[in-house]
Amino acid sequence: MKKILIAVAVSSLLGAAIFSGCQSSAEKVKDAEDNVMIANQELNRALADSIYKFRKDADEKIKAHEQSVSDFKARIAKEKKENRIQYETRLAEIEKRNSDLKKKLDDYKEVGKEHWENFKKEFSREMNDLSEAYKDLYVIK
Repeated sequence: MKKILIAVAVSSLLGAAIFSGCQSSAEKVKDAEDNVMIANQELNRALADSIYKFRKDADEKIKAHEQSVSDFKARIAKEKKENRIQYETRLAEIEKRNSDLKKKLDDYKEVGKEHWENFKKEFSREMNDLSEAYKDLYVIK
């Protein structure tokens, strides 16, 4: 008799646990949708953080280029006229490229991760090219 009572009690508890642990398919779908929504929000937040950090770093590089150009202009003021004209022409090109990059960065609108990755790669390449052009200017001197 004890064995029967124990068996009935165990099976009752087991049945209650199974019944209360099961979710309906509608609840499972709702939970899955909630999880997807949360994951998308986290992805969007990570993308926004990436864009913010990249813009901040790029702005710092652009400002550093502007300062370097300003310093270089002061240095070449003492050069011979023919050398100074050559440097000023090259500096004007570098300043325009720097200005164009700044405008490109300011005008960028957040579209999506793939578009952002393409923009970031292209912008970084252009920024590196500009840095090299500025370094080449120092080599000429």
